Amino acid sequence: PTPGSDPAALKEEGNTLFKAGDIQGAVCCYTKALKLSDSQADKAVLYRNRSACYLKLEEYSKAEADASKALDTDQSDVKARFRRAQAFQKLGRFDQAFLDAQRCAQLEPKNKAFQDLLRQLGAQIQQKSAQLNSTDARVQQMFSLLLDPSTKESDRQKAAQNLVVLSRDEAGAEQIFRNDGVKLIQKLLQSKLEDVVLSALRTLVGLCTGHQSRTMAIVNELGMEQLCAVMGSGASSVSLAACHLLQVMFEALTEGMKREIRGKDEAILPEPSKELRAMLRHLLEMMPASNVSGPGRDSAINLLVKQVPRKSLKNPDNSLTLWVIDQGLKKILEVAGTVPEISEGPPLTDNSHMSCSVLLSKLYDDLKSDKERENFSKLCEEYVHRPGLDAKLRAIQTVSVLLQGPSDVGNRTLEMSGMMDAVISLCASEDVTHQQVAVEALIHAAGKAKRASFITANGVSLLKDLYKKSENDRIRVRALVGLCKLGSAGGTDFSMKQFAEGSTLKLAKQCRKWLCNETLPPASRRWSVEGLAYLTFDADVKEDLVEDKNALLAMFDLAKSEDKTVLFAVGSTLVNCTNSYDVEKPDPQMVELAKYAKQHVPEEHPKDAPSYVEKRLVKLLEAGVVSALVCMVKQESPALTEACRECIARVFLALVERQEDRGTVVAQGGGKALIPLASDNTDAGKIKAAQALAKITITSNPEIAFPGERIYEVVRPLASLLRLECTLLQNFEALMALTNLAGINDRLRQKIIKEKAVPKIEGYMFEEHDLVRASATECMCNLVLNTEVQKLYLATGNDRLKLLVLYSGEDDERLRKAAAGTLAMLTAEQPELCARIPGTTTHWLEIVQALLLSEIPDLRHRGVVIVQNMILAEKSLAEKLIESEALEILSVLAKGGEGTPDAVSKIAQNCLDKAMDIFILLKWPFYNFVLSKFVMHNL
Repeated sequence: PTPGSDPAALKEEGNTLFKAGDIQGAVCCYTKALKLSDSQADKAVLYRNRSACYLKLEEYSKAEADASKALDTDQSDVKARFRRAQAFQKLGRFDQAFLDAQRCAQLEPKNKAFQDLLRQLGAQIQQKSAQLNSTDARVQQMFSLLLDPSTKESDRQKAAQNLVVLSRDEAGAEQIFRNDGVKLIQKLLQSKLEDVVLSALRTLVGLCTGHQSRTMAIVNELGMEQLCAVMGSGASSVSLAACHLLQVMFEALTEGMKREIRGKDEAILPEPSKELRAMLRHLLEMMPASNVSGPGRDSAINLLVKQVPRKSLKNPDNSLTLWVIDQGLKKILEVAGTVPEISEGPPLTDNSHMSCSVLLSKLYDDLKSDKERENFSKLCEEYVHRPGLDAKLRAIQTVSVLLQGPSDVGNRTLEMSGMMDAVISLCASEDVTHQQVAVEALIHAAGKAKRASFITANGVSLLKDLYKKSENDRIRVRALVGLCKLGSAGGTDFSMKQFAEGSTLKLAKQCRKWLCNETLPPASRRWSVEGLAYLTFDADVKEDLVEDKNALLAMFDLAKSEDKTVLFAVGSTLVNCTNSYDVEKPDPQMVELAKYAKQHVPEEHPKDAPSYVEKRLVKLLEAGVVSALVCMVKQESPALTEACRECIARVFLALVERQEDRGTVVAQGGGKALIPLASDNTDAGKIKAAQALAKITITSNPEIAFPGERIYEVVRPLASLLRLECTLLQNFEALMALTNLAGINDRLRQKIIKEKAVPKIEGYMFEEHDLVRASATECMCNLVLNTEVQKLYLATGNDRLKLLVLYSGEDDERLRKAAAGTLAMLTAEQPELCARIPGTTTHWLEIVQALLLSEIPDLRHRGVVIVQNMILAEKSLAEKLIESEALEILSVLAKGGEGTPDAVSKIAQNCLDKAMDIFILLKWPFYNFVLSKFVMHNL
């Protein structure tokens, strides 16, 4: 059998990889062997070995599961039991760990490791018991203070804070739960005092986080009605806290469904789908309810957006989405069709319609077949097709929401007979609200390719009339956006302008005027930003906007406001102003052919040249763009879509392009804001955010730019740039940034290893591009301070050491320094590697001597350290070095003098002293030979 199909060979390979420090590789081998093996006894050994790997990888649940499987076959397997005890200890299950450790000690009474573990666990169990006894009394006291109306304000606040803190600790949460805490919290939720309600909600968050069975009990005991009522209440801080609690509850229930329940000591939990459906039904019932506040409804929509659609399309089960469409699509459309100014609908915020668009879009995108999509469209058409003027108005408002969400469905509803006529007749209405609804529908329809030509034919004259003739700025600003949208079809192409020369600038000037007009309602001012999002395709408009500081400040204030629907317009405007969109440069030959064939050739505006863009970036930074972007990232709203996040990431990358601006971006919170953008974004957005993080990490002190635990979150985005799909520049910047992080501490080096970046870094050490190859080697130079990486070099059967020796003799100074530095550190940390150097290449001695003779002090320093390590490591190596010209070179370096740093001459002298000590013990003739050379050079 081939090694890949033989379980025994795979097990041996796994053992070798484990000893060499390649833990992940060992896991792969053991897993393959388990699939191929038929013998229960062999499987038990493989599970035991894989359990040891998982302990090393800090995946303690998996370590415990594998050790349990090994013990199922052989209860007396002391190694497996010890590994399970270690896993239980790390998982905080001290009682079970103690039983396993006790059994190990009975089987092998003299084993010191078993005795040590028993002692540790005894102390931990005592400590936990003492904690539980003391917290019981404290829990009772806290609830008494909170429920007593006569309690002083300061005492009540302190008790509330203590209760929240206690709930975040597993032992404390269990105590609250067992002390009838849920019933007492229910009473707190009925309090008239906002801070008491908030502390109750935050305590529940502590109880539910990551704990499925407790969450199910709380959902059943409290009832969703009460929680939804709290979320639907007027106070926005209470509503947000309730929304956060429900989010935590959903996560606890859904994670519990995914997790495999292992280990005989855990009860098999009932499936929580009943509770999940109950929670979702209550959220859907909140949609049309008139007693639910606007912010509460937005929170409910936000929860549906996060919880209903599949997280990954690889999961074939979209039954939750189908259930929500069946039970609640009409209820969601009630919100979509509400026109707050006139209809008797539920209370809305400025964000409600946009949030509805996002939810409808997510539900539609989660459908798998034409039949499912057809059903969705039919339900929307049935809702829209109702008689009466009020119903027509609601229908057009619904179409607007659909066009911003699942636009295919929006197009279909707009094409229904009479819909477009209704839009045109409403545009001519005397009622401003009627006009407003109709114009917004036209604007949203204009952006969809399917309708654009139809709208252009019918809509432009309508919009022009409204813009020129209307006396109401609310209508004029919207008509203007419609014209801008229809006129921006050429995008950034300077020669495809839709408007007459100069009219774009006039429209933009009007937009800026409305933007700064504080007497206009915020929704109308938001539309002026929408207009600028289209008009800023024109470089003259970009220049005028960044020169208008008041307009910029007004736009940034809107970005920070309660109205989240402005986020994408602000993001798009900033992407245009900073030229951070992707531009494909046309092939010069194709351009010539196009000219010859008299076809259209895209042209770039002269003011889109880099010098202009750089000045615009400076102006934006001076106006405070970073704080606006940071605020935008913090928004917990469906309006902060992935497309919006991508815009923000693009702008951040443009802002950190110049090294001198990076300090400003970091000081205003840009570094912190980029971390979530690098994980929750479109694929392009993740790369842009990761590259911006890399640029900051290269030139700023990472410990200041990303304080505390945040620095560890930077590693994953940087590692994600080490892919062939990324550009060489992105690879290079990621390697430089990782080099800086690897030089800080071993925990960061561990994090880099955990993110599986080491093999990628090694791959880039072979890159043809000099800078990339050198930066990968520099990164390795810092990583070899970690013992796991050192083990990779200790492992036999690879060319890692050979590569370093050869690179130490290359012409490229940066590469040479990095390779020689890595070699110097490795030979100091792992002296046994010194003996392997002569076997790497026949030119090893020449390379070492060349380092000693180098005119570059850093290379000389690395050279003498390598020689010192080799002399100290093994006498036979020392003999080879002293017999060569290295002795003479060391003698010259030991003298010091001009051009030789003190550190170098000191190490050279140490080498000579050590050489003398060694050769006094050797034959006298050889000693005389060495001595004569040594004396000659020291005279």
